[in-house]
Amino acid sequence: MVYLTDEHVIETLGKTRIVIRGGSIAEIGEPKIRRCPLARRFSRPVHTLEPDVIRESVEARIQEMGMCTEQRELLSSRDFVTFGASELICTGLRTGLLDAGVIACDGAGTVIATSPELVQGIGGRMSGLIRTSPIEEVIRNIAMNGGRVCFPETATIDQGKGLLIAHDMGYRRVAVTVTAPETAEGIRRVDDNALIIGVHLTGLSEDEAVRLLEAADIVSACASRWIRAHAGRYAMVQAGASIPVFALTERGKELIMARLKEVSGPLFVKTSALPVGGEESPEPLV
Repeated sequence: MVYLTDEHVIETLGKTRIVIRGGSIAEIGEPKIRRCPLARRFSRPVHTLEPDVIRESVEARIQEMGMCTEQRELLSSRDFVTFGASELICTGLRTGLLDAGVIACDGAGTVIATSPELVQGIGGRMSGLIRTSPIEEVIRNIAMNGGRVCFPETATIDQGKGLLIAHDMGYRRVAVTVTAPETAEGIRRVDDNALIIGVHLTGLSEDEAVRLLEAADIVSACASRWIRAHAGRYAMVQAGASIPVFALTERGKELIMARLKEVSGPLFVKTSALPVGGEESPEPLV
């Protein structure tokens, strides 16, 4: 195999662009938002979205879970948020609604996973992976835990091709995480039964937001002003209020309903026009 330079680009905590090389932060940009209610509920709460604070948070993830390094922890049974993409896919796998998930992992790129623990270990604390390069230990450990790395020589992130590989492996009920409307539209043309989950949507244009709402089954609003502005025309169910997650199709609704059954705490369910705002939301919405 031909391995590329050890460089990984993520966007996290206010869509701050961060470049990680050799297990250290090499570059850090400016956050697009000032405040995120979700970040305040992290195990290491982040109250102010400033470069120095964001650096500390990402460095803690590198140290604690080996993010973007050969020490990457890949298995987890812990829920980090109630209706996160990885938590929803895990529910689908446990209940038989899904056969597999096509997700993205630092050090591996596009991954096909059928184990809830692998899905959660990869996706539970990984957000906004833009580009990555292969890490041999990560790729080997994913395979040892039943996952399939689609492009081990390059760690390419290509969810559409990942879905086709999942089909070749015999999986028919497949969830795919996407970050862009063109990816969702391409997947929908290939497989109308794919369950498409839109993630990392802060900063979408109005046109992009509408196109994604028309193509996806579930979307997280993140800090997107346009997802919130147009979700009411498409959403069947809203889960959460500060960072709402919208089910846009019957399949998406079924998965969120299955997730509700797994939640151990008390629930409040009410019919309402959507979207419903929370007491807190990201500031500003972009």
